[in-house]
Amino acid sequence: MSQAGGPGVARLVSGEGVSVRDGFSSHPVATLIIDDGDLIVSANPRAESLLNMARSALIGSRLTDVLRLDDPAMDPSFWHTDKPLSAYDVRLYAGRSDAVEMDILINPLSDAPGWRVLAMHIHSQSHAIGFRRAPSGAMSAMGAAAMLAHEIKNPLSGIRGAAQLIQGELAEGNHQLTGLIVAEVDRIASLIDRMQGFTTEQQQQAVTQNIYPLLDRAVDVALAGFGSGVRLDRQYDPSLPDALVDADRLVQVMINLLKNAVEAVQDTPGARVVVTTAFKHGFSIMRSGSRAPVTLPIEIQVMDNGPGVKENIRDVLFNPFITTKRTGQGLGLALVDKLVRDMGGLVQYERINDKGKGKAMTVFRLLLPKGANG
Repeated sequence: MSQAGGPGVARLVSGEGVSVRDGFSSHPVATLIIDDGDLIVSANPRAESLLNMARSALIGSRLTDVLRLDDPAMDPSFWHTDKPLSAYDVRLYAGRSDAVEMDILINPLSDAPGWRVLAMHIHSQSHAIGFRRAPSGAMSAMGAAAMLAHEIKNPLSGIRGAAQLIQGELAEGNHQLTGLIVAEVDRIASLIDRMQGFTTEQQQQAVTQNIYPLLDRAVDVALAGFGSGVRLDRQYDPSLPDALVDADRLVQVMINLLKNAVEAVQDTPGARVVVTTAFKHGFSIMRSGSRAPVTLPIEIQVMDNGPGVKENIRDVLFNPFITTKRTGQGLGLALVDKLVRDMGGLVQYERINDKGKGKAMTVFRLLLPKGANG
């Protein structure tokens, strides 16, 4: 007997088909097993509940009859993938239920060509890995935010100029209040500049390029400034192909992640931050409205041995204004999320055990598309 398809799912391949262990029935995610003819051969109780269909009705049914795409722009061939695939916020008619948005995770079974395990999340999990699309209401809000930012910055410039004129007429010992006005105006203007990064959903000018000079630039900035007192290691895969990225955005993303990592290890003995790269075969995502899956094989990780993110904010970690820092504004990771999505990639958070050392590490993982010559 061989294990495949994820935790709790065991398969026995024989001339008469597939049997599934009891662990599959208690699997906490709605899950189907699909054969090479696109027929459902098993469904757990969560799938029965989600699809509003009994197991006896599901088994033997064709997958595309049970899960029917609501978006005509999507290519139904993505169901037949021979690689791991994640499809987020896909609108489907699921079983006997009304059309809903769900996340679909498909994992091929390595010892049975054409067979797949398919997991369904009715409540979108995409926020946990940094992929969200902006609905029409959010687009309107972003437009309003852009106009508001512009209107606020104009009077701020006048206030700052007036404070500086007053300061020039005061004795040197009376500059405290005018200096405070100038400092606060600059702080508000800086905050507005950062918020304006969220007021557009346009794709960035991503081009095929070697990411290592960009990563080195971000690391050098960290070592010369906020990360000067921290051990910062680079563990690069020398065979990594070029990626499809926007150079300035990637550097900004890396500086933000490195700054977070350095701040996270400030009180950690043996503080350590590591930047790694790797090529990940077979990971794809399907965006709602796209016709084909997008492969994201370029992986960049920023790891630190700090305490990690508190449990109560992990699910909203990439949302604006979420922070545990006393003086933080909660915009850094939200901006990272947006810039990575604009480049067609994903950002993820995870806690892992450092191999061979038995210590937990915080990981922020970027997954990016491969360049045209890769």
